[in-house]
Amino acid sequence: MADKSANVSKPRDYKLIVEKDVRIPMRDGTILYADVFRPDGGAERFPAIMNISVYQKDKLWIPPDDLEEKPNPYMAWETVNPMWWCPRGYACVRVDARGAGKSPGQSEPSSYQEAVDFYDAIEWIAKRPWCSGSIGTLGISYHASSQWRVAGLQPPSLKAIMPWEGRADQYRDQAYHGGIFAAGFISNWHTTATAHHLLGRTRSYNPDAFNNNLLWHYMRNDLDSEFWRQCSARWDKITVPTWSVGNWGGFSLHLRGNTEGYLNAAAKHKKLRVHTGTHFHPFHSEEGRMDQLRWFDYWLKGIGTGILDEPPVKLEIRTGGSQKPYPFRFENEWPLARTQWTRMYLKIEREPSSDEHAVEGRLVSALPTAAGKLTYSAGGATRAGVASASSLATTHGGSGRTGVSFESAPMAEATEITGPLMLNLWVSSTSEDMDIFVTLRNIGPDGSDVWEVGQHGQPIPVTKGTLRASHRKLDSERSLPYRPYHAHNERWWLAPNEPVECQVEIWPTCMVFKKGHKLRLDIQPRDGVGSAPYTHYHADYNAGAENTIHSGGDKASYLLLPVIPPK
Repeated sequence: MADKSANVSKPRDYKLIVEKDVRIPMRDGTILYADVFRPDGGAERFPAIMNISVYQKDKLWIPPDDLEEKPNPYMAWETVNPMWWCPRGYACVRVDARGAGKSPGQSEPSSYQEAVDFYDAIEWIAKRPWCSGSIGTLGISYHASSQWRVAGLQPPSLKAIMPWEGRADQYRDQAYHGGIFAAGFISNWHTTATAHHLLGRTRSYNPDAFNNNLLWHYMRNDLDSEFWRQCSARWDKITVPTWSVGNWGGFSLHLRGNTEGYLNAAAKHKKLRVHTGTHFHPFHSEEGRMDQLRWFDYWLKGIGTGILDEPPVKLEIRTGGSQKPYPFRFENEWPLARTQWTRMYLKIEREPSSDEHAVEGRLVSALPTAAGKLTYSAGGATRAGVASASSLATTHGGSGRTGVSFESAPMAEATEITGPLMLNLWVSSTSEDMDIFVTLRNIGPDGSDVWEVGQHGQPIPVTKGTLRASHRKLDSERSLPYRPYHAHNERWWLAPNEPVECQVEIWPTCMVFKKGHKLRLDIQPRDGVGSAPYTHYHADYNAGAENTIHSGGDKASYLLLPVIPPK
């Protein structure tokens, strides 16, 4: 059979037309401003790749030297490069969201209103005389999350989406991890976005831009509700062809949206891809761009690129410690049908230690017959003390190692763990609530961590999970044995020192633990290694409290692992 993968749009010598500050009318009379980059093809009509964001269409992105796409005057953060797409017969359209960049109006980032505006912009662009009427959406992060929302509104001209590393559930993926407020990233993001608008060049033409009370609303709505459903993906409404693209390093913001999107979107045609590396290198790589081009060539131009002939799941298989991409492997489903769901029980062996390399117990294959427990401080004291009113209580000086750790025996052979994970944990506390922070680590034969490349280029562990014990209530209809789905709609407070069973969702991962390596499980009352910048608010119920983990006997605390046998 002939290889169709090379059957894609080839660059042609079009003249580039750049239209700045194009006025796009919304249904309520508001005008949004956009930049349009398109090839001059005379009477020829072109499909468009679109995005909407608060990242200011006029703000030039100067990429790092090692990016496979080179700098040009039209590059923008987390969006497609017109100098690559326009010669291949595509228009690129960037829209400033309402109240951001040059667009007037009340700022509502990542909202239902923004989705409605995106719908209107898509339909207006589709009717331009130069447009073929076919629209696709593509972009990273914010530019991906917005795709889930607009796809649920089903604009007629939207023919395909490719949300690249995009959170989908604003409550579970971004704002509240396991019910714990993810203050670190969103607070910095909001402050920086405000500064870019008010302290940079933008103020000269939109002095009231990005005026919103996002952080207050996020903290005011600390349980799941219609507030969050309005600004999150509606899977049953997403019927457009969908290629959901995740990053194994995105276990604190985006990855869950991409795997949940692939599983739950109502689209007849859908694919899943998960890669490694930073937030932007894979997107701008030659390999990444060819996947993008083959997808949109097929759905927007009707070119037989063979993209649907390939298995629907494409995974980069991590083997540990590489700074460069790993080889991809195709699969037919997610999670993998041949998964051996394996329980590793927590066996408590010694009292907690403050030594950063200490291990309090082992991960074993059989439930320990004897019951055991480990008690540790929930406070995490810093040089400013514990949970004072000042922000210094969370930032002033490290608190050293907190919590407890368990390790597997050295791997007798290379062992692949690929898929979603779950920690079933019996806990109690002297307080009315308890935070459970879980970190999985790959420990080499020398006892040191084997790190991966995070989305910001930082060293990261294998994956993480979190749960606030009062949020342990499950949604029985949506929960799976390997992927608990917490309702987050009421609090089940703890009674002092009374054990309860919690199922902690650990975000999906892929790692081949080499022979001789060990899997380490950290259970902590606050953020562990490799968390920054995705850190959390450590609330006052931690102050002075003691938390306890129970395991063995009638309390089966175990880590559920997706072990993949060799093909």
